[in-house]
Parts: sequence; C-alpha cells; structure tokens
Amino acid sequence: MPTEFTVPEGIRRERADKVLAVHFPEHSRAALQRAFDAGLVCLGGRPVERKHAVTAGEVLVFSLPEVKPAELRAVAIPLGILFEDEHLLAVNKTAGMVVHPGAGTGEDTLVHALLAHCKGQLSGIGGVERPGIVHRLDRETSGVILVAKSDAAHRALTAAFARRDVVKEYLALVAGVPKQGSGRIEKPIARHPTQRHRMKAVVSGGRAARTDWTVLELWAPHAALVRCRIHTGRTHQIRVHLSSIGHPLLGDPVYGFREKSVPLAVPRVMLHAEHLAILHPVTGAALDLRAPLPEDFVEVRARLRRLAH
Repeated sequence: MPTEFTVPEGIRRERADKVLAVHFPEHSRAALQRAFDAGLVCLGGRPVERKHAVTAGEVLVFSLPEVKPAELRAVAIPLGILFEDEHLLAVNKTAGMVVHPGAGTGEDTLVHALLAHCKGQLSGIGGVERPGIVHRLDRETSGVILVAKSDAAHRALTAAFARRDVVKEYLALVAGVPKQGSGRIEKPIARHPTQRHRMKAVVSGGRAARTDWTVLELWAPHAALVRCRIHTGRTHQIRVHLSSIGHPLLGDPVYGFREKSVPLAVPRVMLHAEHLAILHPVTGAALDLRAPLPEDFVEVRARLRRLAH
C-alpha cells in the first residue's frame, strides 16, 4: 500500500531522500534508496530522484520494494549460540567456517547455517532475507560474531560499530617473545600493492588502525599468548599489526610465520575472538559476550607449556 507524505512546514528545497529518512526512521536509509532507484517515489504522479529538492506542501507518494527471499538454501549446521533474543544472535564461530558465501564456497557458510537456525524469521536487510551480519571474522579465526535479526537491530549495531562503541578483544598465539609486556600499535593499513589477498602496514595512506596488546603468558624462546584489543576493524588487522612488530601469529605464513620457529605442528592461524561487549541495540542492556577457547587452541597452548618446562 503506497504511503502519502506531505512535506511539512519549514522545509525549503531539501533533498527528497533526506526528508523521507528523517520522517520515516522505521525504514532504513538503504530501503528508501532502493525505493528511489526502483522508481517507487513519486511527486505529482512522476518518479523523482533521490536528490530532487522538495518544499513544504508538496506530496510524495512512495512504496518500498518487495523483499526477495534468499536464493541460498538453509542448511542445518550446529551453531554455538552465546546469546539470542528476538533482535540479536551471538554465535561462537568455529575455525574454518566462512561467514559469507562467495566464489569457491560451498553450502557450509555461517549464512547458510543462520538461514536454517532462524527459520524464516530474518527481516529484509539489504532487500534480501538474510542475516544482518555487521562484522566479519576470517575463515580461520574462531570466536564471537554478532548477527542482527531485525532491521532496527541491524541499523543500531552498524551505527555502534561505526562509532566504535564496542569492546573487541582477541587471544592470539604469536611467534617469539615480545620484549615489553604490553604495547600499542597505531599503523595505517592498506591493501598490498602486488599481492591483492594481503594487507600491509604503511607509513602514510591506508586507513587508520589501532591495536592494544598485552602478554598473558610466555614460552621462551618460542611463543607467547597475547590479548589484543582492536579499536578499529580493518581487514586482517591483528595479523598485520603483530607481524609488523616481529611477532606473526602462529600458523599464519601469509604474514611471516615460519614453521621452523616453533617445534610443533600448528593447525591454523591461532586467533580467537574471545570477548565482545556492547549495549543491546534495542533494549540498551549491557551485553558481555565471551567465547570459550576451541580445542585446537587449547591443545597448541598446552604443547607450548610442555615445551617451556
């Protein structure tokens, strides 16, 4: 059913998309932009563009595009649920699970699993019925990942991450023993100029990135357990930053790990998103989410402890 909206008094030559966004906060900006792009926002019976200037007294008539069901098949894959209500889901992602489907992935991604777990209760985020994942973890990284189950939660979570109103802490096993017990790394990160699958810490350019780290346990001279708090969410941030100070993550040859540096087999990149704290996007309640260490991480740590004795 189309919605009629009379531009209120006091508005003089403002963009139509901005006016609708302010007066219809229950609709996401993305949904309204899709309505403009589909020709579903009309003035005087004719479609208008997003940038069209409107004035008090003019009547806009608009509809939102129909939400299309996801083309992906729901696949029942066990998930480690850390928290769930009608708005939000927190999952302890296993190492090896890809978050989003893409070229070369199968039907074993987190998205496939969420479609089955949520059983059609996902809202139309992005115009498609799919989970509102607002941040990602690399394939080999385990730990806490948040999923919005409603448009309202999705918008609020996206805004919170953009404002950095979230605590994100990781546990990492690194090669070598840091000389200090803690530190801060503030180096911009950019895509590698020749190896496009890699990122690189740079002196200038790139995107600002900050990682604070603290040593929790040492196994000289082989390795250390480090807690990292990231204040930005750049691709491969912890992997790049720790490698840049001479301590690549165990199992991460992309960023400098050498198998000969530790006398044991390492099954993957040893990084775990252990702790995430944020205010609930709808209720405002404090959420303090922690993901227990996976078995492979515990096993490698135990073997390092035996080496040190």
